[in-house]
Parts: sequence; C-alpha cells; structure tokens
Amino acid sequence: MARLKDLYKKDVAPALMNKYSYKSVMQIPKLEKIVINVGAGEARENSKVIDAISSDLAKITGQKPYICKAKKSVANFKLREGMNIGVKVTLRGDRMYEFMDRFFNVALPRVRDFRGINPNSFDGRGNYNIGLKEQLIFPEIEFDKIDKVRGMDICFVTTAKTDEEARELLTLMGAPFSK
Repeated sequence: MARLKDLYKKDVAPALMNKYSYKSVMQIPKLEKIVINVGAGEARENSKVIDAISSDLAKITGQKPYICKAKKSVANFKLREGMNIGVKVTLRGDRMYEFMDRFFNVALPRVRDFRGINPNSFDGRGNYNIGLKEQLIFPEIEFDKIDKVRGMDICFVTTAKTDEEARELLTLMGAPFSK
C-alpha cells in the first residue's frame, strides 16, 4: 500500500539530496498533497449531477468528497451564491501515495494514444497540474454505471522551490513524462 512512501524514503530522497546538494534533509522536496477537482456547470439544472460526481470521486479516491459552492452570483451563467458547482477531494498521507501509484501505473496507461504526460504543466512554484477528459480510465468506475463522461483536474502539490526540482521528484516517483 505505501510502496511509493517507502520508495521515497529509500531511493528518491537520497537521490535528490545528492543531485541538488541540500545542506539539510528538510530541504528535500516531497509531495505534500494531491487535489482532485471536478467542476460541474450542469449542476445548476440537475442537482443529481453532484451526487453522481461525488460517488465517482469517492470510488476513485476512497475518501468522501467536499462539495464546492459558488462564492458569487453571476447572472450571465444563471448562477446564484451558494449553489453547488463542483466537487473536490484533497488526499494526504498513505491515501495520497496509494492514489499516485494507481494513477501512474494503472489509470494513465488506459488513456487512448498515451505517450506520457506533459512535462511543461508546472506552475512555476513546483506544483504539477494535469487535466483528464474522462473518469473511465480508473478501473473502479464501471462504464455501465455512469450517467455522463466527465473530466477532472488533478494537482500534485510539492514542497519544491523550482519546477526542475519538482519534475525530478515526480520522475523518481514514477511519473511517465513524455520525452
């Protein structure tokens, strides 16, 4: 279960320590959290959409999702303050490492025409973001049980100061970056 956590302690941390010659072990970048977000604009008309997304995310992550509400009213989008407009899950600890392992080794290879993830999707502060077009790449989701194909955003938040350090961290942890 915590295979990636053990890998980090044994192989990744010492490799990063040697490569970047940190003076303290506390400077070594590590994965802080993974945030999975699904925006649901169609939830304005149909309130059952949020329930469907919540159950899918709960199956994928093994954790109860948080329902996001609109902060402001926007007349052009027919949106009122307090309406449910999205669902998110923040993973930390063992669940985070377990999800990361399943995402890199099971889910991503199931993407059509997969040649690796984009190595340029870092935000300048050491965090990596990836967007998926469908939730069906996860083996927990059954094709017959879903009402609609939806995408999601996944954000890997690290303690790295630069994108280069974060890219090296994720590569050593098994991220399949395209060449």
